[in-house]
Amino acid sequence: MRLIDYFDRGADLFPERHCLHDGSRGWTYAEVRGQSHRVANGLLVAGLGRGAKAAVYSPNHAAAYACLLGIVRAGVTWAPVNARNALEENLYILNNTDVEFLFYHSSFESALPRIREACPKIKDFVCLDLPSFEAWLARFEAAAPDLPDDPDGVAFLASSGGTTGRPKGVQITNRNIETMNSIFWACMPLEAPPVHLMVAPMTHAAGVCSFPMLPFGGTNIFMGTADPGGILAAIEKHKVTHIYMPPTLIYMLLAHPDVRKYDYSSLKNLVYASAPMSVDKLVEAIEVFGPVLTQTYGQAEACMICTFFSPKDHVEALKSNNRHRLASCGKISPLVRLEVMDEEGRILPRGERGEIVVRGGLVTSGYYNNPKATEEASTFGWHHTGDIGVIDTDGFVYIVDRKKDMIISGGFNVFPSEVEQVLWSHPAVQDCAVIGVPDEKWGEAVKAVVELKPGATVAAEELIHLAKDKLGGVKAPKSVDFIAALPRSPVGKVLKKDLRAPYWAGHDRKI
Repeated sequence: MRLIDYFDRGADLFPERHCLHDGSRGWTYAEVRGQSHRVANGLLVAGLGRGAKAAVYSPNHAAAYACLLGIVRAGVTWAPVNARNALEENLYILNNTDVEFLFYHSSFESALPRIREACPKIKDFVCLDLPSFEAWLARFEAAAPDLPDDPDGVAFLASSGGTTGRPKGVQITNRNIETMNSIFWACMPLEAPPVHLMVAPMTHAAGVCSFPMLPFGGTNIFMGTADPGGILAAIEKHKVTHIYMPPTLIYMLLAHPDVRKYDYSSLKNLVYASAPMSVDKLVEAIEVFGPVLTQTYGQAEACMICTFFSPKDHVEALKSNNRHRLASCGKISPLVRLEVMDEEGRILPRGERGEIVVRGGLVTSGYYNNPKATEEASTFGWHHTGDIGVIDTDGFVYIVDRKKDMIISGGFNVFPSEVEQVLWSHPAVQDCAVIGVPDEKWGEAVKAVVELKPGATVAAEELIHLAKDKLGGVKAPKSVDFIAALPRSPVGKVLKKDLRAPYWAGHDRKI
């Protein structure tokens, strides 16, 4: 199955059901299929074929999703471009993935001169949200182009996290998507046509979440901005069943004054991923939204569901006095092999910490035009995630921290996520990040950078004392800085490299 085949299955079974909705009007599967045919034929007429690259530069928008479907229908590779990125980063992505055709939203019209100058490989530009788009579509046939099957073809080039350096183009094949969809259906069976609220960028996990819903007639509702009040109201208004959000956005929802005002009974799965989540805030979210909290663990190189922590697992962890289990990311999902490995390539026994490595049909075929990075990431025949983790005797996987984020203080290893869990438990703390900073005595000293809830106050000494009580003096922060808002990537990950950079200027540590 190709990515487009899942959409076509939904269009065959639910032609009059809304596939896309912008909050005020909807487009049926039949209508979207016609648009995707015309987009595909437009690309083919422009000379793009299998292996060529096309991008959509737009915030979450129904027409942007229709363009995505048209791109993959033409056998062209979709190069996702996150509208929340800085322009210069997107210029790098467009060039690095050899994009030749760009659909863009009118809000980026002023950036076109810069894009044309910096990306000479792009020959065609089409605005997707003005009347001219309908005129462009009308030039091409509404019949589906007849193309051969291509299960191992690259459907899209995901961008690697970009939290530690320049993003790499991750080749995701149709077979990778088939594996991801199969795991989704095994873990989150769809009993009726779902309603998916697309809050996070469609270029990342939220978009990937939509793919397994298409053959079941899923409706994707697009929100252009991540407004907490608007999200809460939309869940009730549209009877949303599925939503994906990074933990930072869930924190914002919980802090909203109207969070307990709305009806969330339609929710089946509120999926959180991309970063560790505060256990205390997770418990609060279960209380507010119901037993629907669902965690998945994956990365661009291994789409989304390497592990799965079900709503039932969450509830049982609380009922069985295994609250500590809420810090895990669940059990290894079907169709994935996941282990913990040491630096010499040895698979470690349960209970020992090492790097999380994975194998299987979920794993990328490699980085685009980057054989060196592909080789490095697949040492010993496993994909290396860069995450330090441990698997307990019950099979639950715990991500201890990113390998590059570990702090070595006085010869002791300090994992920031362990300290962050303690600081998150303080009622004044909205979010926090723990980093290592240079120290003459310890080599690295533990520093906490804290974002407080609106109107809240707390002394640095109080937070340091809290950590000392829970973790001891070695792991407790030596200092605390308060910040209005932590720097985050466009998909909600805290950018620790940006926090570390000013402290390590002129030192040897790799940021």
